[in-house]
Amino acid sequence: MAKKKPIVLRLDPELAKAVEKWATDEFRSVNGQMEWIIHKALKDAKRLKK
Repeated sequence: MAKKKPIVLRLDPELAKAVEKWATDEFRSVNGQMEWIIHKALKDAKRLKK
C-alpha cells in the first residue's frame, strides 16, 4: 500500500459537522470522505497526473 502523509486540518465546527454527516451518509470515515472530496476537486480541476 502507498504511504500516506499525515496532515493537520482545522475546520470551522459547522463545516466539520457537515463533513461528518456526509461521511456517515456515504458509509465512509471522515478521513476517507476528506480524501474523496480532495481527490474529486483535483480531478475536476485537471490537477491529477494521468
